Amino acid sequence: MGVQGLCSLLDSHGRIYRDVQFRTSQLVVDGNNLLHLLYNRSGLDHNHGGQYGAFEELIESFVRTLRDCKISPYVVLDGGTDPSDKKLETVTQRILRRIRKAHQAAVEGKNENILPPLTTMVFKQSLARLEVPVAQCFGEADQEIAALANKLGCPVLSDDSDFFIFDLSAGLLPIKHFSWTEVTQRGSQRYIPCRSYRTSSFSICFSISCKMLPTLAVLAGNDYVKLHRMGTPISWGEFTPAGSETWRSLEGLLCWLKDFQEPGDALQAAVGLMEGLSPQKKAEVLESLFQGMEEYRLPPSSLHVFFTKGTAPPLPKQVIQGSFGAHLSIIEWKCSGRSVPPQVSVPIPDWLRLPLTQARLTRDVLDVLQMQRMSLSIHVEHKDTPSANLTSRPLRQVMYGLLLGGGSPLVVQERDRVGLQLTSTPVQPAFKGVAQRLTLSNLNQAALPERRQVLLEALKVDEASLNCLWDHLRLLVAVTCFWLQNAKPTPDEKLLKALLLGLNLRNELESMALMKQDKQRKPKLDLMEAHAFNQWQACMKDAIQLNQLLGCPLAEPQLAGLYEGPVVHELVHRMKTTGRLKAILKSDSSSQRQYRTLLTAVHRIQSQRMSKKKDPGADPKSLRRQRPLDDLTVNLQQLFLHDDEAAAEVKSAITAQEDLLLVEHLSVPTRYRTKDRVNRSKNPELVRKQEARGWHIL
Repeated sequence: MGVQGLCSLLDSHGRIYRDVQFRTSQLVVDGNNLLHLLYNRSGLDHNHGGQYGAFEELIESFVRTLRDCKISPYVVLDGGTDPSDKKLETVTQRILRRIRKAHQAAVEGKNENILPPLTTMVFKQSLARLEVPVAQCFGEADQEIAALANKLGCPVLSDDSDFFIFDLSAGLLPIKHFSWTEVTQRGSQRYIPCRSYRTSSFSICFSISCKMLPTLAVLAGNDYVKLHRMGTPISWGEFTPAGSETWRSLEGLLCWLKDFQEPGDALQAAVGLMEGLSPQKKAEVLESLFQGMEEYRLPPSSLHVFFTKGTAPPLPKQVIQGSFGAHLSIIEWKCSGRSVPPQVSVPIPDWLRLPLTQARLTRDVLDVLQMQRMSLSIHVEHKDTPSANLTSRPLRQVMYGLLLGGGSPLVVQERDRVGLQLTSTPVQPAFKGVAQRLTLSNLNQAALPERRQVLLEALKVDEASLNCLWDHLRLLVAVTCFWLQNAKPTPDEKLLKALLLGLNLRNELESMALMKQDKQRKPKLDLMEAHAFNQWQACMKDAIQLNQLLGCPLAEPQLAGLYEGPVVHELVHRMKTTGRLKAILKSDSSSQRQYRTLLTAVHRIQSQRMSKKKDPGADPKSLRRQRPLDDLTVNLQQLFLHDDEAAAEVKSAITAQEDLLLVEHLSVPTRYRTKDRVNRSKNPELVRKQEARGWHIL
C-alpha cells in the first residue's frame, strides 16, 4: 500500500512527532521496508551485483544495537501476491520503472537503487543466524504488522506511509527518524534517539477525527485505490486555504474532510464531485472506496501464536484451498482448445504453512500455487542483453513441476524483462526423473537420497563428483558448473577464476588492499561481465529456492560470503591488464587451498561432461576413476581441520594431488602442454616455487 506524498506532508509539520528515547521494549519491524532502506542508504554497491558481506555486517550491527538497548525485535515479511490482483497495476508500474532504472544504471553507472538479487536471502539468513524472530506472511504484511504490534502493545518500525493511517496503540517509529547509529547512554541505560508518531497527533494537527484517516487514504489514492482513474479526477487543491503553496492536493483534501464526521458521508460526497458518472458507475466507485477502507481495519493477530508457541497460523480466506470448481475449469479448458489454461488455485498442503511462516521457503511458492505466476528479479544490465533469468529457467521448471504435479495442464506465467518491457511468458513445468515419484502433499516425507537426486538431476551434476568437497561447498560448485553449462555467452576462464577467488577473499584487509591500489580509477561497468555474473546469481537464487523446497538435501551456503561485486569485477580487470594475481593469494594460504579445491572440482566436473558428450555410452564408473584421489583429498583436508601441526607435512601432498587432477582432467591443447614442459626444464627452481605457492593454477 502507500499514500503518495503523506510522509513528506507530515515531515513539513514537524510538531506532529514526539522525541523519544527508545529502550527496553518490544518492537515489530516491517522487514521488507527495513532491508530496502538499510541497503539503499548504506552506500553499498548496486551495479556490480551487490556487497553481501558488508550488508550482513550492517544487519549484525543493527541487531546488536537493538539488543544493547534491550529492544526485542519481531521482524515480519511480506508474503504472496493478493489473489484478487487489486494491486497488480501498481506492482506492474513499479517493475517497469525498475527495468528502466536498471538499464540506466548499466549505461551511465549511476546508483539507481536496484536491489541486488540475493539481498533478501542474505537478510533472512543473517536474521536466522542471529536468532531474531522472523515471520513471513501469506499475503501483504501491513495489516499483520499493525495487528501484532497492538497485541504486544509496542510500536512499529517502518517508513511505509500506510502506518500513519493504522490505529496503532503504541504508535509508529519512522525509520528515517530512528537514529540507531547514534546510541546514547544515560547512567547504565542505553537508548536510541528517535521520533514517535501517533494518529492522535495527526488529529490534533489537522483538526480531523482519527476515524477519518482511512477515508483520507482512499480519497488521496493508495496502491489499491486509484480514484483519478475511476472518473473525472477531483482537484483537491482548490480546497487549499489561501497562501498555502506546499502539498496543495493533500492539504486541500484535509481541509475538505473537516466538514465530515463519518467516513460514509465523506465518500458519498466525494463521488458526487465526480462529474459525468452514471448512477451505476457511481455505485461501483463507492463500493471500491469502501473496500479500500477495509485494508485499514485490523483483524486479530494471527502471528502472535506463531511467535509465542511456534504454531503456524491458518491460511487466510484469500488463499483459496482449491475446489471442485477449479477442476471443472480445467476440464472446460481441455474441451475449449484454448492455448492458455485458466488460472486456478492448487490445494496447498498443510505442511507448507510452517516453513512458509518461518521464511524457510520463498513467498513465490504461494504465487505459483495460487496464480501460476512468478515475478523474476530485475538485474542491472543493458536492455539489449537477454534477461539473466533465462539461464536458470530449467531450475525453476523443476520447482514448478514439484509444486503443480505431473500431468497437469497448468503453465506458469513468468513476468520478466524483454528489452525495456515487462512480458509474461508461459513456462511448462518439468516433471521427470526421480521427481516423478514425488508429490507435493508428502514431499516433506520423501527420503533424503531421493530429494537430493532431484536437485542434482536439475543441476546436471553427479553426486560422486561432489564427494571430495565439504558439505557447505557442494551446492556452490554444482551451481557454478550449471552456470558454465547454461550461461550465454559461455563464461571464459577469467570470469570463473575471479568468481571463485572472490569468494575466498574472506579477509577484509585483502579486499581493501585489492580495491585501494588505484583509488582514482572508476572503471565503467563492463556490460558482458556484469551479464555473466548476473546469470550466476540467478542460478544461485533459483537453485537455493529449489533446494529449500526439497528440504535442503544439500547444505545451504552462507550467501554473504559468496559474492562481493566490486571485488570480483576488479579481479577480472586485474587478470585482463596484468595477467597475474600473486599479490592477492600470497597472504592467506587457506584461501589458496580452498580456491584450488573449488577450481579443480569445477574443472573435473566440466571434463566429465565433455567426456560423456564424446562417448554417451561410456560406463559412468570409468568416468570416476579419480575417486581414490578424491578420498585422499578428503582425508588430507580433514587432517588440516584437526591437526594444525600436520599442515606442513601434508601441504605438498594436497598440492600434488590437485595438480594431478588438473593434468588428468583438464582438456589442455597439446601445444600448451609441450610449452609447459619446456618451460619447466629451462627453469625448474622457478617452477618449484610457483607450485609451492599455487600460482601455476592461475
